[in-house]
Amino acid sequence: MNTSATTSPAPAAAASGSKSAASRALIIGVAGIVVGLFGLFHAFTTHDSRPVFGWLIGWAFWFSMFTGVLYLVIFTYLFDTGWAVVIRRQLEHALGAFPMLLVGFVPLLLMALGVFGAENQGLLWKWLDPSQTIPGAEHVIGKDPLFVHKAAWLSLPFFCARLAIYTLVFGAFARGFRKNSFALDRDPNPVYFLRCRKLAAGGIYAVSLAATFAAFDLFMSLSYQWYSTIYGVWFFSTSVCSGLAATIVICFLLSQREGQPLYGLYNRAHHYTLGCMLLAFVTFWAFVSFCQYLLVYMSDMPEETWWYNLRELNANWAQSSWWWVSLGLIFGYFFLPFFALLPYQSKVCRGRLLGIAIWVLVFQLLDLYFNILPGKLPDANNVLGYKVVEFIPSIWDLATLIGVGGLCAWAYFRSQAQQEIIPIHDPRIEESLKYHE
Repeated sequence: MNTSATTSPAPAAAASGSKSAASRALIIGVAGIVVGLFGLFHAFTTHDSRPVFGWLIGWAFWFSMFTGVLYLVIFTYLFDTGWAVVIRRQLEHALGAFPMLLVGFVPLLLMALGVFGAENQGLLWKWLDPSQTIPGAEHVIGKDPLFVHKAAWLSLPFFCARLAIYTLVFGAFARGFRKNSFALDRDPNPVYFLRCRKLAAGGIYAVSLAATFAAFDLFMSLSYQWYSTIYGVWFFSTSVCSGLAATIVICFLLSQREGQPLYGLYNRAHHYTLGCMLLAFVTFWAFVSFCQYLLVYMSDMPEETWWYNLRELNANWAQSSWWWVSLGLIFGYFFLPFFALLPYQSKVCRGRLLGIAIWVLVFQLLDLYFNILPGKLPDANNVLGYKVVEFIPSIWDLATLIGVGGLCAWAYFRSQAQQEIIPIHDPRIEESLKYHE
């Protein structure tokens, strides 16, 4: 492909549009972060943990999505998929959001370090404050046999060290793919492409381990007594679902009208294949989630079953909001997308596939609520000694969702404005442009 095409009016207009979009995204992101910080201030002054959970949920949505995007980049290089080259460039732009995810996590890290007061350290991860009394029990966390057994892992210095390792892994691979892919645009030396393939070969192991243990530390340790050997696979499946759905939305928005970056480049065969992949991973998420539920109840171990029992307490439509959430996940995250994606027309009709992708993103967020929010609150009037945190979305959830999302969108549009629309010297770019069913 002639590199002079990048100076043509259409790409130049696209770059200008990306800069404008980046500015708007930054303003929206900063506004959302400011509102979210007010929520954290309220949490630290009143010791109300709900705004802190809202921050984690809003941040986790984007973290899981961009982890899924990183997996997709690894897949395309690892399997040398020619059809996805045009799409992969948009994913590489999205990888520029990882530094923004780190910025979004800083308030939670500072809280864990005790910067906002020792009394607030355990607002989110209860084990950071072993002096807290366990709701419904007569002893504190520090005397809980399960905590004592896991104390070596559940220690603040080791926790911070592991977070540093995860940050290094995600950041290094995201930067490595971006650096070499963009370098190939300027210099058609195949060594850059081969470096990306080598990164993918190592990244499938390193990123998988980092994502698995990050899910353990950030989400599963919210209920430190519980454990599941399949939890890392759940996070992988829901992240790739989210990443695929976001890819479909991005490619749709960038290819609808003349003058947009992917107009005429992203074709019917591309979104058909993305639809097939979304169908596969929605099914895989359902399989993993059901297997975890089935294995927990087959083993019938109190250390495992209580996690689901908490979400099924008073399980009926009138008394438990988690009853509705569970049904929403079963039907909204699996059955409806599954049957909607089965017909051929659903995968080739751009508008229909866009609607399904947005639907999947909504229920992926609901899945994060289900995994993060439920917990025990002391309640002397309850025979159990505690009540379960109900599913009630908060303004703080929305503020962080918009804030972190805005910063990530700013990073994406900024990268898009500075780099080529497509990887013009990729050895399989022509195959991707001519891809057909």
